[in-house]
Amino acid sequence: MLDNNRPTLPENMTVFERGWLSSNNLLLVGKKSSALIDSGYGLHAEQTVALVASTLAGRPLDLLLNTHLHSDHCGGNAALQNTYPDLVTHIPPGLSAHVQDWNPQALAYTPTGQQCQKFGFDALLRPGTDLQLGDQLWQVHAAPGHDPHSVILFEPVTRVLVSADALWERGFGVVFPELEGMAAFDDVAKTIDLIEALKPDIVIPGHGPAFSGVKKSIANARERLAGFVSHPEKHIKYATKVLLKFKLLEAQSLDIGSFIGWAGSTPYVVLIHERYFSTVDFFEWVDHLIEELVRSGAASRDGVMIRNAG
Repeated sequence: MLDNNRPTLPENMTVFERGWLSSNNLLLVGKKSSALIDSGYGLHAEQTVALVASTLAGRPLDLLLNTHLHSDHCGGNAALQNTYPDLVTHIPPGLSAHVQDWNPQALAYTPTGQQCQKFGFDALLRPGTDLQLGDQLWQVHAAPGHDPHSVILFEPVTRVLVSADALWERGFGVVFPELEGMAAFDDVAKTIDLIEALKPDIVIPGHGPAFSGVKKSIANARERLAGFVSHPEKHIKYATKVLLKFKLLEAQSLDIGSFIGWAGSTPYVVLIHERYFSTVDFFEWVDHLIEELVRSGAASRDGVMIRNAG
């Protein structure tokens, strides 16, 4: 069983634990400047702005950083940029050209059936560099696996790690390259090894509370990864249910026809079906996955309506 003790963060660090749809956000307030790491999903952008403004109490937000460009981590960027005109935004370099040209297909918003309002950037968050955030100097490390272009951020004095979706208390995020047939489980393993080598005392994950039982979480992540490597079909099914659950979280309720219609128009869902489950009728396949979400308590079904639960 994992350690449930919650760490005490340094005074200048505030975590906005957002649950799902939105990633967690970390606000760092220094003597001269402030910075926010990740901005949540677009549906919650107004709440993100309110949380930041309330904590800053009249001070401006100076820096915005994204660990990676999945919609739940950068969906609040545009709202924050509109609120703070002098805000300087840093993103990882991997997809920066697609942000500059604003290509929702290449940025994976269209393929996942998710939304993200257009935003800009001012600088690149390059792995192997250090960046002043608040009053501390943070290290930027490449963290491929969940996303090929993701980074994690580590502050070596307080030993706080912002792990994004590379490590959660009980696992890690969907390994998206694997859905497209690109091997990425080795990248997940190397990123877990990197986190272990950094020896963080506190981890702020992309989802869920900050935690200090890092060794247990690393062991749990390795066990989970080994299961996916041995049975990759389990990861594929898990990933598909994550995409369906995300849509249900966004809509809260949908009739079955609309839900399956959305799935049929979402390229990642269609790709997964064609690549791994083409012998099964698409409607029956999605309906079966919905039933699994219902049995797990993640959704409820009332006649033709599917509702978010759990």
